[in-house]
Amino acid sequence: MAGQLFFEDVAEGDVAPTKSHKLTRTDLVMYAGASGDYNPMHHDEVKAQAAGMPSVFGHGMFSMGLLSSALTDYVGAGTIRRYQVRFAKQTWPDEVLNTVIEVSGKRSEGGEHLVDLAVRLVNEAGEEKVVGEATAALPSKG
Repeated sequence: MAGQLFFEDVAEGDVAPTKSHKLTRTDLVMYAGASGDYNPMHHDEVKAQAAGMPSVFGHGMFSMGLLSSALTDYVGAGTIRRYQVRFAKQTWPDEVLNTVIEVSGKRSEGGEHLVDLAVRLVNEAGEEKVVGEATAALPSKG
């Protein structure tokens, strides 16, 4: 984020800068070690194919983390009041994943200046991998 984002600086329809990441097998191994999620579907090609998958696939929480990282880059750390997503499709090694964050509304409530955001993680073809919404409380210039 270039600087502090204020409530007055955003309008419905504004789009956050896109964050892109090419998912690698190293990402999968590193995330497994960091999270403790050693499900073989994420790192064992033989077991993943035996289970009917074309390959190993990414951890859903890794994808959610990529999206939340772009979200906090946009609105700032400590501003998120709500973040809710659903995992729409699996992510695969070598896919380029792109964040899409759009301001869907603004309101003042309970003494806070709230910005509602539609959030998505999509691949290069536009296929939705993670879909959700978030609310951030932004400071006001006034």
